[in-house]
Amino acid sequence: MAKNILIVDDAAFMRMMIKDILTKNGYNVAGEAENGLKAIEKYNELQPDLVLMDITMPEMDGIAALKQIKAANAGAMIIMCSAMGQQAMVIESIQAGAKDFIVKPFQAERVLEAVKKVVG
Repeated sequence: MAKNILIVDDAAFMRMMIKDILTKNGYNVAGEAENGLKAIEKYNELQPDLVLMDITMPEMDGIAALKQIKAANAGAMIIMCSAMGQQAMVIESIQAGAKDFIVKPFQAERVLEAVKKVVG
């Protein structure tokens, strides 16, 4: 069964890039969100198997959204996406329950490796 994935990034082209990588490799993109607030809404609505979440976004950042989703759904599987040089934020997100992180600019192999590791 294809895994349902929610993509969260404030940049539409980033969501499109990730969606392209995932769909070409048999994953189903259940939905997309452009900030942390929308991510929480979509998570509750779609109950995806996995969330790929950007750290830096307007309205609510990925770490705050991660914490809220994990508080409501302890079993939520979330992979954080960060730009280079965000080590402190990556560490904070892992401590808050993120399963893995991928660094921008994305390499398809690394995205797929992280997704496979978390949801198979």
